[in-house]
Amino acid sequence: MKILIIGGTGTISAAISHLLKEQGHELWIINRGRNNDMLPNNVHIILSDIWDEKKVTAMLDGLYFDCVADFIAFTPADIERDYRLFGGRTNQYIFISSASAYRKSFSGDLITESTPLANPYWQYSRDKIACENLLMRLYNEQGFPATIIRPSHTYDLRKVPTAIHGSHGSWSVVKRIMDGKPVIIHGDGNSLWTLTHSTDFAAAFAGLVVNTDAIGEAVHITSDEALTWNQIYGFISAAAGKPLKATHIATDILVSAGKKYDLSGTLLGDKALPAVFDATKLKRLVPGFVARKNFEEGIRETVSYILAHPEYQTEDPEFDQWCDEILGNKSEE
Repeated sequence: MKILIIGGTGTISAAISHLLKEQGHELWIINRGRNNDMLPNNVHIILSDIWDEKKVTAMLDGLYFDCVADFIAFTPADIERDYRLFGGRTNQYIFISSASAYRKSFSGDLITESTPLANPYWQYSRDKIACENLLMRLYNEQGFPATIIRPSHTYDLRKVPTAIHGSHGSWSVVKRIMDGKPVIIHGDGNSLWTLTHSTDFAAAFAGLVVNTDAIGEAVHITSDEALTWNQIYGFISAAAGKPLKATHIATDILVSAGKKYDLSGTLLGDKALPAVFDATKLKRLVPGFVARKNFEEGIRETVSYILAHPEYQTEDPEFDQWCDEILGNKSEE
């Protein structure tokens, strides 16, 4: 099949690009050329900003795709652009939404695809919801063959998944663990959370590509493994070979102290609430799918990879100082 990916080098899309190529598909990529050394060999690259619509339209002339998947669409304007570019040019359009769009609760109800969408704390999530609503209108009124996929917290070899980190990623948290410093965990750390390895996500995604039963549908792709944040940080610390020195701080205190890191959205709107998913719909659409990489194994591989690749060890002294200040305030209480 001829498949076009917009993006292709991110946490999720890189794994998908490699798997689709391994499966023998003809793979096309639209991106600006950053990190393209991560792409598999022998792919067709359309080197352009997707928002340079005139240029992209010219480069797409005469091309038709079995599937187009956009990993960098965030607002309804992005969807409108994609509809202009790919309406009548593909058998399936896949939009990557977000499981943060679900209305979560402290009760920890099992999340299904019919769970209402609402997030009053995070504009990112509200924009994804608006994208979904627009796509469903285009599907119902214009026949645009849309599929909506909602990832939860997905990680790969390059990214340690943490609840709180600074603007330069999560290495600063890993470094605090390795340096024997205390690490902040929101709340009591017992809220359940779901983490999914990018290779498992890719396997499920591949089963939804040109899957006629998935057109007009929304489906989340997640692991079946639910862990507390205490367990998650414990596995990260074990992978780093150091004991965990956890300090638990109330979420509202962190939000009020951490506005520069938009913790209102990422914590109150997402990670402070339980997130356990029912994967029944995914397994019906992709028979035989099972998430194979548990977090304990996956995070060992990730930490080992990052320790062997200094380019992923980005220092963040500003975030480190912020942590020390909050921890210092707590010790004075």
